[in-house]
Amino acid sequence: MEPSPKDGESAAAAEPGRGGTAPSSGVVVQVREKKGPLRAAIPYMPFPVAVICLFLNTFVPGLGTFVSAFTVLCGARTDLPDRHRCCVFWLNIAAALIQILTAIIMVGWIMSIFWGMDMVILASYKEQGIPQQL
Repeated sequence: MEPSPKDGESAAAAEPGRGGTAPSSGVVVQVREKKGPLRAAIPYMPFPVAVICLFLNTFVPGLGTFVSAFTVLCGARTDLPDRHRCCVFWLNIAAALIQILTAIIMVGWIMSIFWGMDMVILASYKEQGIPQQL
């Protein structure tokens, strides 16, 4: 009987061509991020528009999020395909208002910057052709 690898051993030892024995079957694990409705409402915009929204969110909290809400009305996709465009538009307006109202205590400003970074990340996914559900 052959001893099985211990939990602490590296995965490289079990890979073929690296000196270990190859497992007979592999397991594919897929991880999906569960997004709340506000986070899922961030639109997939063209990259230059997303960078402008990040810039606006950095210096005027909520302004870039407010602008991004109008891209939904212009046809930008979101991770909420089952919701109507007007509903997604109002979710983005709500996110912008939360950012504006909480900017006084710095929470909204930080949230606004992270929101803008998410816009740029989603835009880069769109440009690279990576599927929406990551």
